[in-house]
Amino acid sequence: MKVSLASDHAGYKMKEEVKSYLEKKGYEVKDYGTFSEESMDYPDTIKLAARAVSKREVDRGVVLCASGIGASIVANKIKGVRAALCLDEYSAEYSRRHNNANVLVLGAKRNTKEEILRIIDIWFSTEFEGGRHERRVEKIAEVEKEEMMD
Repeated sequence: MKVSLASDHAGYKMKEEVKSYLEKKGYEVKDYGTFSEESMDYPDTIKLAARAVSKREVDRGVVLCASGIGASIVANKIKGVRAALCLDEYSAEYSRRHNNANVLVLGAKRNTKEEILRIIDIWFSTEFEGGRHERRVEKIAEVEKEEMMD
């Protein structure tokens, strides 16, 4: 599986931990930055990782910022992206099971490394249930199309 990865400066250290962890698990990781703790604007990197998911250059994405909120907002502006901020195991599981989330958003300053790695394990191992949830995900795509027409 190919995974895009990005963070802001506040999430840089955790991004590096996540990258190493994913690579050890056999994922092919495309890192869109940032590449240091030097202050930068998170939309610059987050949009690149989300666009890679949108364009199907990768299968899924993982993005981080301090809280996860800004990264969520940016990622969800990209057509076809269903980014979910997951701060616990429940949200990791159900963002995949019910919403078919294709970008995992993490708050680098809100969870410990151990919690984040557990969230990653659950998110990547949980399959989309489909069924009644497929109809709902299709409606999300319809809303996106309607908004793009304005």
